Amino acid sequence: MDDVDEFSASTVIAWLMYTRETLRRLFYNVRTSPNVNILEICGRQKLETLALAHNSITGVEPNFQRFPCLKSLSLSHVSISALDLSLLLTACPKLESLELVNLEIAMSDAQVTVELSCPTLKSIYVEAISLDKFMLEADSIERLHLRDCALELFELIGIGTLKYFKIDDVSVIHLDIGETIDNLEVVDVSNFTIIWPKFYQMISRSSKLRKLRLWDVAFDDEDEVVDLETIAVCFPQLKHLALSYELRDGVMHYGLQGSSNLENVMVLELGWTVINDLFSHWVEELLKRCPNLRKMIIFGSVSEVKSHEECQILANFTSSIVQLMRKYMNVEVHFEFE
Repeated sequence: MDDVDEFSASTVIAWLMYTRETLRRLFYNVRTSPNVNILEICGRQKLETLALAHNSITGVEPNFQRFPCLKSLSLSHVSISALDLSLLLTACPKLESLELVNLEIAMSDAQVTVELSCPTLKSIYVEAISLDKFMLEADSIERLHLRDCALELFELIGIGTLKYFKIDDVSVIHLDIGETIDNLEVVDVSNFTIIWPKFYQMISRSSKLRKLRLWDVAFDDEDEVVDLETIAVCFPQLKHLALSYELRDGVMHYGLQGSSNLENVMVLELGWTVINDLFSHWVEELLKRCPNLRKMIIFGSVSEVKSHEECQILANFTSSIVQLMRKYMNVEVHFEFE
């Protein structure tokens, strides 16, 4: 009942006490006065999914507030200390999926550090969290998604089970997702500034990579350029490639150096933030390098006010794509503008 400002704590407690022995899934998104201790009421029961919002958690006792069957935990707009968060995961011996959204982490000292360990965890999603250090130890982790976060350090400690890595609009100084990431299948990076050599060194051994997305990525070194030859050689099984076009000081990122083809790429996503006449040429060269392409999606940004020159560039681009697609009749083309 999101539209209710505040609920009676006694009523909520009565509902929970009446249903807790058979309850499997609980989605709790309501404010009460006083705060309801969900862990105390629902611990030691058969709960498998818990999504908790607008609540506070204090004094977690893993021996008494244990969730022996819980597989999915979501905390949103929850106030909790770093220690209690760590203890809560300890109290969930079968946890597989974890979501942390806009947590209010209680500060114990000047530096906010979260250290979590969960050997059964397979998927984690973290959004709108600001921390100095975030360290996660998870030997079964397969999916990692960070969004809209500010972190000085993020470190994943595991044994190389990660398959899906997505980072969107994150500020992080030191990022470490482990040395053994040979099983990576999806890398999706957007709205992010990266030191390409270090990032590339992390993912270059991921020969099983199926999807690579580099969108609105800024390079820490202005002279840094990612070329198709590097992508083609390192990721031979790549099936889905998404790149956003950028031209800086006459140098094209995601350059066309080399001659290796992307033999297995079947889906190509290309986009621009500022369009110019070179974009059509870039699209054409990418098409040539993907001989087995089946689908191409072009994303564009169109401002409300257009000068005559900008309109002409857009018109030229449209004409070029029409001519180009006559050569590639087997490729399905979609356009998405914002």
